[in-house]
Amino acid sequence: MPGLERRWAPVCAVAFTPYAALTAPLPVAVAVATRQWWAAAVAGVALAGLVAAVAPRAIPSPDGGTGPVLRVLTANLMHGECDPDALVSLVRDHAVDLLALQEYTLRADGKLRAAGLGELLPYRSAEPRPRGNGSALYSRYPLDAQECRINAGGHRNARASVEVPGAAALHAESVHPASLYHPHKLPAWHAGLAGLPAAGPDGPVRLLLGDFNATLDHARLRALLRTGYRDAASVAGRGLVPTWPYRNYGPIPRVTLDHVLADRRVRVRAVAVYPIPGSDHRAVFAELILPTPG
Repeated sequence: MPGLERRWAPVCAVAFTPYAALTAPLPVAVAVATRQWWAAAVAGVALAGLVAAVAPRAIPSPDGGTGPVLRVLTANLMHGECDPDALVSLVRDHAVDLLALQEYTLRADGKLRAAGLGELLPYRSAEPRPRGNGSALYSRYPLDAQECRINAGGHRNARASVEVPGAAALHAESVHPASLYHPHKLPAWHAGLAGLPAAGPDGPVRLLLGDFNATLDHARLRALLRTGYRDAASVAGRGLVPTWPYRNYGPIPRVTLDHVLADRRVRVRAVAVYPIPGSDHRAVFAELILPTPG
């Protein structure tokens, strides 16, 4: 699979792997009906591989246990054009503690402040930028070590340490590598995903949340997961719920580009996906249980 991702068209096609799994029984059935046994065997192996890769994302296995709870939400604002009142209502209704925003503009900054976001989440690390390049983290808890990663192609990733009471040190990042709307963006897409920090048993607990412009079928994202992350939606059995596109972009099947990736030390209690009026993405909410110090 990594070899497929050297060119733009195969990278885009990989995003639709769940649809291939959905239609994979058809070649098996046709081959069996026409007594093409070798073809049936080959199609059956392909079917088994696709199901093994895709089906576990829809099987819930939420974690138990107790500890400091962190409720997080990530939302792509579509160049700052999402409905600020709807987003703030979602934050309020779900008692969100940490909010990651992508495509965060100066206009969105003003609208969200006017809608009362700062009253709910008073701490922030924000880099508003035009043309969808901005990023922000809003938090109920104090933020420290605030930085901004500038990805190839210009998208920002706001990042900071979050001081959650009773929890181990936590580092969060609002993720937004380059999108693949044109072939010339492929190197920037690769660089943006490759630049994300690995997770491991030592150091701060890590949380990556945002619009990754990649699905779990992309080798780049799977390599990141292997460093020590889990996809929260897959743990909760919601890994096949699509998050883009929710605008009329033509006959593009919907795919899952928005994720909450949590360090393996973090337990996942629940995940849900919500519409945000004015945005072409769905927002992803996750309720997490953080490890305690030591």
